[in-house]
Amino acid sequence: MTDHIRIRKAPGKWSVRSGGAILGETTNALELSEGDLDPVIYFPRADIAMAFLDRTDKVTHCPHKGDANYYSIVNMSTVTENAVWTYENPIEAVAEIKEYLAFEKLDSVKVERL
Repeated sequence: MTDHIRIRKAPGKWSVRSGGAILGETTNALELSEGDLDPVIYFPRADIAMAFLDRTDKVTHCPHKGDANYYSIVNMSTVTENAVWTYENPIEAVAEIKEYLAFEKLDSVKVERL
């Protein structure tokens, strides 16, 4: 791991919701802490209802994690653009976040420990 990123198993059961829909629940979440930033919960892709997500063209680069690809959340009432990101080919130091998704902290997106 890079010297300012820490990844650990997030204790307990975690849920992510948007627009009244439960996008996923898991007991296998990871918590990524990076420097002074708030920790981010990463959900295993297998535990997310991918039918609610539409891939976008957005790509960003983090020198400590690699290239992030994005998804919008689509439900019956709204589309929340680029609210989900994933590192499909992360750098080796953070390889354990591959096949995981993280969700933007927004009023319309709730990530919470149950």
